[in-house]
Amino acid sequence: MADDRDTTIDVLKERTKSFCEARDWDQYHDAKELAISITVEAAELLELFRFKSREEMERLFSARETREEICDEVADVLFALLRFSQLYDIDVVTEFNRKMAKNEVKYPVELARGSNKKYDEF
Repeated sequence: MADDRDTTIDVLKERTKSFCEARDWDQYHDAKELAISITVEAAELLELFRFKSREEMERLFSARETREEICDEVADVLFALLRFSQLYDIDVVTEFNRKMAKNEVKYPVELARGSNKKYDEF
C-alpha cells in the first residue's frame, strides 16, 4: 500500500476529486462549506485530546483503537484540505513553501528558538 514516501499530493487530490465526483458532491463543495469542514474536522481531532494530560495523550497513541480514531480525524482534515485545494487550484507545496519563507522571516532562529512567543512579541 502507498505511503507518504511514494505518494504525491497531486495523487491525493486526484483520488479526492474522483471520490467526490462519483458521489456527485461538487454541488455541496464550495469554499465556505469546505472551510467549515476543515474547521469541524480539526475540532473533532482536538476533541480527542480535550482535558487529557500528556501521559493520557500518549496512551491514546499507544492503543490501537484510539490511535485509529486519531488517524481517522487527521485523514478527514486532510481530505477537506485536499478537496479545497483541488477545487480552487491551490498548489499546496508551492503555497506551503511560500508561507514557510514568510515564517522564517517572522520567526528568526536567534529570537524564536525555545520560545512560544508570537512574532509580534519579540
